[in-house]
Amino acid sequence: MKRIISILIIIALLVAAAFLLNSSHNKINKQFLSTGISSVVSVNVTEVKEMTSTHTLHLTGTLEPSIELNIAAQTQGQITNLNVELGQFKKKGSVLATIDNRMKVLALQSATVNLTKLKRDLERYENLYKGGSATEQQLDDARIACENAKIQLEQAQKQLDDATVIAPFSGVITQKQVEKGAFINVGNPIASMVDISKLKIKINVSETNVYEIKKGNVAKITSDIYPEKSFSGRVSFISEKGDDTHNYPVEIEMPNSDKYPLKAGTFVNADITIPGKSLSLYIPREALQGSSQDARVFVAENGKAVLRKIIVGSGTDFDLEVLSGLKKGEKVVSTGQINLSDGKSIRIVESK
Repeated sequence: MKRIISILIIIALLVAAAFLLNSSHNKINKQFLSTGISSVVSVNVTEVKEMTSTHTLHLTGTLEPSIELNIAAQTQGQITNLNVELGQFKKKGSVLATIDNRMKVLALQSATVNLTKLKRDLERYENLYKGGSATEQQLDDARIACENAKIQLEQAQKQLDDATVIAPFSGVITQKQVEKGAFINVGNPIASMVDISKLKIKINVSETNVYEIKKGNVAKITSDIYPEKSFSGRVSFISEKGDDTHNYPVEIEMPNSDKYPLKAGTFVNADITIPGKSLSLYIPREALQGSSQDARVFVAENGKAVLRKIIVGSGTDFDLEVLSGLKKGEKVVSTGQINLSDGKSIRIVESK
């Protein structure tokens, strides 16, 4: 009887132990499931794509006006009228200043009267020549005198026109060098104007990069003044001669914005994307494991994540060029790598 009781007690203890072990196992499984730890890891994969390789040159420069000019006097005399103030916008052809022109007006009137007289003389000599009353030499002299009078009239008109200083382009007055009543000579500056409806960016490009840039290349322009806004420009000039440090002057033109206006002198960044000449393999940057010097990726193969070493080259902000280690069409794990190890079973949630 004692032996039977002992056996029953042992059986009861074994059953209790098995129950406890099963309960503990279920509890551990629940913890694994709650923390996302499973024998199969859910991942997103991206197909290795073949694209034309491109890269971007990141350059910096300063904005300059498309036109900047000192307006100078074309004749001497006293300024009788001055229509110039700092910050004023002037349309092309508007009058900036008038220089005393009374003598020039009289000279123009005299030249006009003289030409009118000589034209009548020429008509008379032509009629006399036809009637045989004037020689050919007299007719030629009348013609020459008439032509000289025309030249004198044009000169008088030019001198009178020079007494009126007009804006050669539409722009803003940035400097005022004289005041009304001042006497000026030919070449004396009256005002300075700039046109910022278009802007230029002058940059120096290294010898290594300048041969990649072509006239007409599009440039993305950004500034700290408008951190969320970008502007578009085009390469308008590439110098054929570099300086002593092997840098080459390059200019980029861009239209100014009415909504986000920029001023000359503002510091800007210019990114020029250089199109590639050949096809290369690319993967998303988030697929990369390790550094670019020790690059590895997880490749989806037969339901498992296989860690593979690759060699990478240049890239963009989003993609990375693959020089070796992958083939077009293979699928690399782009998200979910945190729970992966080499040979781990995976379940593809999304393929891109």
